[in-house]
Amino acid sequence: MTERKIRVLVAKPGLDGHDRGAKVIASAFRDAGMEVVYTGLHQTPEMIASAAIQEDVDVVALSILSGAHMTLFPRVLQLLRERGRGEILVTGGGIIPKEDMEELQKMGVGRLFGPGTPTSNAVAYIQEWFAKGRAREEAAEAAEAPDAAVPPVGAKRKPAGGRRGGRKRS
Repeated sequence: MTERKIRVLVAKPGLDGHDRGAKVIASAFRDAGMEVVYTGLHQTPEMIASAAIQEDVDVVALSILSGAHMTLFPRVLQLLRERGRGEILVTGGGIIPKEDMEELQKMGVGRLFGPGTPTSNAVAYIQEWFAKGRAREEAAEAAEAPDAAVPPVGAKRKPAGGRRGGRKRS
């Protein structure tokens, strides 16, 4: 069975017009074998959440340099949760103070990356997150699997009472 690719939406929310970092990380994700959707500049949180759902992505990676990270990350996370897609990882990077990174992570945002972070760190983080999620899915599927004691469909069963015909007739 072929392993499915990780699907990542890379977005630039807000009025920030600097997209070089977003393009670099999108290329790094693509080079690592991920499917990447890049939304372009000036996206609203609503546009990002809609695109994430429409594209059926596993991860939303936001690039924010404008200082609006404490508004934009929580809003995207909230919209995804409201639309029943709270399992999508929201991560990203930009110029985000450490204290704000910690606060955002408490809200449910994934790991955040600052300027100068090697792209391989973000790639590895997403791959590890995805692998853990797949392992949880497989464990849940195994737990829901029918009990091994139940005979397979079409197998002959002994009738109740241990003999053909069920109970003894008089």
